[in-house]
This record gives sequence, C-alpha cells and structure tokens, in this order.
Amino acid sequence: MVQRIYAGTETRVKNGAMYSSRAFPARTATGYTLVDEASRGRAGRKAMAVAVARARRLFTRAEYHRMGEVGILTPTDRVELIRGEIVEMSPIGRRHVAFVNNLNQLLVMRLAGRAIVSVQNPVVLADDSEPQPDLAVLRKRAVAYKDADATTEDILLLIEVAESSLSYDRSTKARLYAEAGVSEYWVVDVAAESVEVHRAPDAGGYREVARLPGASVSLLTFPDVSLTLAEVFA
Repeated sequence: MVQRIYAGTETRVKNGAMYSSRAFPARTATGYTLVDEASRGRAGRKAMAVAVARARRLFTRAEYHRMGEVGILTPTDRVELIRGEIVEMSPIGRRHVAFVNNLNQLLVMRLAGRAIVSVQNPVVLADDSEPQPDLAVLRKRAVAYKDADATTEDILLLIEVAESSLSYDRSTKARLYAEAGVSEYWVVDVAAESVEVHRAPDAGGYREVARLPGASVSLLTFPDVSLTLAEVFA
C-alpha cells in the first residue's frame, strides 16, 4: 500500500490566516523521497534510484485541527496524524466493513456497561500523533468524553482491520501504539481471516505477538470476554 503524505503542502493556516509553510517555526525532520522510475521516464529525465533529501514540515495536533476548521482538510479527507505527518488512510473494502461491523457488535454486546467501544474515531497518543484506529475499547471514566479527548490512559484495546494496510499496521502502527503504552493491540488480517494479538509494549515495540488462525481471542483487561474467530469473520 502506498501511504500518501501531505507534509509537503505549501499553504498552511495559523491563527486564522493563510501562510506559506516557511512561515512556521522551523521544527523539521529530514526525510527522503523515492523516485518512481516510470514517472521520471515520462518526464524525459534520467531515472534515479533515490532522490535528494528534503526537509519535511511536521505538524502538531493543534495545527492539524486548525487545517480542518478552515477547510484545508475536508470531512471527506480520510487522514490521520502520525508522528507529525498527515497520512491518507487506505480505502475501505466490503470485507473490511463487514469485519469492523462484526467486531463492533460483538464488543458492544459483551462489554455493555463495562467499557466504551469507539469505531473509527481518533485517539490522542501524543502532541504529534492522533490516529484513527478501526476500533478502540475505552475505559469508563468520571470525565465525559464530550469534555476531554480519549488518551492513552483511557485505551484498553486498539484494533486495526487490515487489507492493503497490513504491512503498515504491523510495523508503523504497532511501534506507535507500543511507544504510547497501549497495553493491547489487535491486527485483524482480512485476507487470512486471522487475528494477531500484540501485548507487553515497550519503546521498541510489543514483546509478545501471537497470531491466532482459529479458535477464539480474549481481551487482556476483560479475560472473561472472548470472541470466536468464526463470529469475527462471519
């Protein structure tokens, strides 16, 4: 899957006004652009294996939300903020939708009154990261979620349902969630109809990873709650 990154967008917004990206403070990181040889050929230029390094403008959550408020990002843009970069999410296929719906129904029924199941909504991991997992199981808390965002302290389980994004969800997303201290993360492999359970997070990733091709899977925080894979992939 190709993840398109909006870090090179020329026009940004700050305090309600439009600015060039050069107008922001220079908090940048070095990135590399890989050149597609076919596009190089079409442009009549000699193909190169790699391109020149360039600086990327990274964004905070405040800047990301401001871009939505003023219309740079629209409600139809399926994007999320990952380590300061605005990343376009993969298209949602029929099987992806079906398995998200199955998981949502199963978790809502079995966690009723004990936790909150959030579907394809953002969670705050850091000032530069606000992903939108397919499902999140959140703790019930005294402060209503309408008054404060869901943060890592609230997350009991994150689930990504993966088709074309499988490699990305196993690598980038897994490291991001582990670094944030998310105690349990599931990758639901649409093609293989299996679930990978990631537990014991640390700064380098999850220390415990188990692939479940059959039987059932239970939640770490609610071990009495079990989902059979036949139900998930019905």
